[in-house]
Amino acid sequence: MSAWGNFGEIANVAQVTGLDAVRLIGLIVKAASTARMHKKNCRQFAQHLKLIGGLLEQLKITELKKYPETREPLEQLEDSLRRSYILVNSCQDRSYLYLLAMGWNIVYQFRKAQNEIDRYLRLIPLITLVDNTRIRERLEDIERDQREYTLDEEDRKVQDLILKSESVKDQTTVLKKTLSCSYPNMCFNEALQKESEMLQVELQRSQANMDVNQCEVIQHLLEVTEVAAANVVPERSSPKKASKKSEPDFSDMNEKEHTFDESYPRKSDSRTTSRNTSSVSSRKDLLSRRGSSLDEEWHSDLLGCCSEPLLCMKTFFYPCGTFSKIATVASGNHMSSAEACNDLMAYSLILSCCCYTCCIRRKLRNLFNISGGFIDDFLSHLMCCCCALVQEWREVEARGAYGVYSLWTFVFQLSQHFEVLCVG
Repeated sequence: MSAWGNFGEIANVAQVTGLDAVRLIGLIVKAASTARMHKKNCRQFAQHLKLIGGLLEQLKITELKKYPETREPLEQLEDSLRRSYILVNSCQDRSYLYLLAMGWNIVYQFRKAQNEIDRYLRLIPLITLVDNTRIRERLEDIERDQREYTLDEEDRKVQDLILKSESVKDQTTVLKKTLSCSYPNMCFNEALQKESEMLQVELQRSQANMDVNQCEVIQHLLEVTEVAAANVVPERSSPKKASKKSEPDFSDMNEKEHTFDESYPRKSDSRTTSRNTSSVSSRKDLLSRRGSSLDEEWHSDLLGCCSEPLLCMKTFFYPCGTFSKIATVASGNHMSSAEACNDLMAYSLILSCCCYTCCIRRKLRNLFNISGGFIDDFLSHLMCCCCALVQEWREVEARGAYGVYSLWTFVFQLSQHFEVLCVG
């Protein structure tokens, strides 16, 4: 799951703008009482904030904001409470399966939220402004009230079963039980369709953030919902008309799931099939990978260019074509093959062609957050420039960024077309 600030994308920010700390705490307590997931964590978090709210009610916050030494900490405290409200509210509004899969990440957000709020509270010189023994005692109570946030044992078992188990029957049984509690007024198929629609929204967010690990988790959850929906249809004793009516729903789900993939050109069916297969096979180690460092690695090896001989041969005899596409994605500006050829020839005249190509490789690494250094980039292109270009283009395809090149190509061709029309 993305960082704690990403929850702000799904919240009605206007609802909490302009509210003071006491009112924000009241909203958080109310939202915690209606949470569908992480109910225990939400209740604990709300109880902790009640202690803080009881203290703040005795203070004249408007008066405190007149003093510079208390105004800034109070504003920071209110910002932190707004993010906390968005966090608690997300446990009600977001997809149940998504919240279940991202369970530990949300637990970490609760811990971070409590520590951040307590830190800002300590910055306010309450004792010097309000010399009251009772307030000092309540501050000490807040300091001692350190809540522990964790994933419930039952949710942990469901998470392991859905993400790790290969048994379709077990997954369907668990989904029926959990979704019936999460969606009490819906039948199982309607709940699955609702979850699928919400997961599609989460998938688009993750694709926009280039979060490969989270995309794989969500794609696996979509597969689980599709398989569960397919298995539950034959078991229903409803007439054929009802079953026919439900078929478009599942086809719509399939169309939505593949909307992102179909928006990018595909080079071959075999490459797409292998990519989908690798996505499914890698789901077993998703949990361990999610806890790893933020820096990622290349999807293909530098010397693995022979696994795609056609791309390797094309790059060997026509490197400008492959390089222009890589440079377009890395720099965000369209570069034609002719421009790439001119640049490579110009830098070759001053014996710095490798320096130029390795700079493009560095931009691509920064774009995809791949670990490495300038020396690694230079040595890769110096050792075998063709192998390096093949690895870079395979990385672009593996991360689904091929559409960036297609978009820039379309814009470039469209602009040329308008220029011709204007001249004519």
